[in-house]
Amino acid sequence: MTFFKTRIFPIFLLLCIAIPVFTNAQDTKFIIPDSLKTKTPEALVDLITSSDADYIEVYEEVLKSFHKNDSVSAKFYLRLGFHFYRKEDFKRSIKYANKVYKIGDELNDKNLSFWSYILNGATFLREGKHQNSFNNYHEAVSIAKKEENSENIIIANSGLVLVLHKMNRLDKALEISKEMLRAIDKTSFKNGIDHVSILTNINEVYLDKEQYDSVLYYSNKGIELSRSLDFKEGLVDLYIKKGIVYYYKKDFSQAFDNLHKAKDILEHHEVANNLFPRVKVNYYMAACYCEQQNYEKAISYLCNTMDFIKEEDLGKLPVIQSHLLLANCYLKKKAYEQAHYWENLYVQLNNRYQEEKDKTVDTIYERETEKYEEEIAKLKSKGSITTYVLMVMIAVFLGLLLIGYKYYKKQQTNKIVFSKLVEKINHLEVENKIKNTKNKKTSIFIDDDKVTAVLKGLEKLEHQEYFLKPECNLSTTAKKVKTNTTYLTKIIHTHKGKNFNEYITDLRIEYALQRLKNDKKFRAFSVKSIAAEVGYKSDDAFAKRFKAKTGLNPSYYIRNIEKLAQKNHIT
Repeated sequence: MTFFKTRIFPIFLLLCIAIPVFTNAQDTKFIIPDSLKTKTPEALVDLITSSDADYIEVYEEVLKSFHKNDSVSAKFYLRLGFHFYRKEDFKRSIKYANKVYKIGDELNDKNLSFWSYILNGATFLREGKHQNSFNNYHEAVSIAKKEENSENIIIANSGLVLVLHKMNRLDKALEISKEMLRAIDKTSFKNGIDHVSILTNINEVYLDKEQYDSVLYYSNKGIELSRSLDFKEGLVDLYIKKGIVYYYKKDFSQAFDNLHKAKDILEHHEVANNLFPRVKVNYYMAACYCEQQNYEKAISYLCNTMDFIKEEDLGKLPVIQSHLLLANCYLKKKAYEQAHYWENLYVQLNNRYQEEKDKTVDTIYERETEKYEEEIAKLKSKGSITTYVLMVMIAVFLGLLLIGYKYYKKQQTNKIVFSKLVEKINHLEVENKIKNTKNKKTSIFIDDDKVTAVLKGLEKLEHQEYFLKPECNLSTTAKKVKTNTTYLTKIIHTHKGKNFNEYITDLRIEYALQRLKNDKKFRAFSVKSIAAEVGYKSDDAFAKRFKAKTGLNPSYYIRNIEKLAQKNHIT
């Protein structure tokens, strides 16, 4: 857990909030209740941030009547954006961030643009949309560097480190973290809470890289600084990290000592966002006891977690891992019924998590998952009860029958999908030929000259097959069509009916389908080479998007399009 999300933002936000001004209500279709007519914008913002969900929309509508595209309004929106971010209402958070960006763009106020990118970066990160988060933080860094604002550079880089860590780009995350530590001496952040957050971030990276001596070094520095600031959140996080290190070193005495220190703070002090520190403490206390074969103790800590988590917490990775460890402990006790119950829950939660998550990496928990799943598999293989073995054999037999049936059905489905896909490609090629024969220019009936220019720029890039280049992304495309990323995103969403990533993916996959159908040499390429040809850095990324778009694996499509080509004598 890092403190950037809960500490840096509120501190700088308070510095950004200015004294509100009174404005007259503009004409609106919404009828303002009499009780709200005398409210100031500041009072309305206070009502929005302190009210139940049922009333928020009413207050938002009233606030619109005070709307002015000025810096004061932008700071109100920024305050609301961060409020909804902390409440995990990400749709509203992004809405207000975009309002701030629009005002900043109109006023040429780089500070407002900077904070809109920061808010969007943080929101996309929490949503698991890591490429979007990276793009926004990168834009924020660029603004801060142009303005030569050292503190804003550190703020934006702190977010960038979090994203890079999630994307498993650990070396780059470590490089930026070290740059921040060198730069912090020249800022007001030195020896403050934000300094602790940077030490925490760098420790996250070192922990994933399994460089435990570095984790202990920076943890000790952070603990000393947190004590001087009486910063409880920092102490909890860093004690947990030290506990994790000693757990992996199998120095359980030191692990227990540090985890107990974190536990005592959580029990006796008010700590913001204390749910997952509590889950982590219980998890690693249980893991230590499990390693010492004290399964009763381990189970008691994990059951304590199950007592305080809520339904909405079940999709979080530390909670899912707690289910797996609990199943493991019961299995080692040979309490098969309880083990089966918790393993089933783990499988359900993990499957749901795998389906919903963006492509991200959490090295620590992946390591733990692999370890305990292997242990459960080994323990199951040692079962000596005949009825249990017989049931397993029957289940395997039935499973094989089911797999065989599903395979047969899948092949039949694939044939139908393939036929429809070839028919669609043929239709698309006919349309392209007609279009080329008529030499017909695309008609764009749009009043906004800027939008028209962007759409024509996109059309030109499509003709040049720019989408095949690996460097093709939202930022580079925006520069090519001479606009910014936010505006380009809106245009593509409005006029293409999709987001930027879907737009590029569709162009790449359609190109691959047509070229594979018509180019015999291209069909002879490996999937990895084909992926590189159409702009993907890995065959896995290409295969995933190809399957999502067509319903078929690339290898299946290539194999069957080759058979079709031979049958029809296509070269």
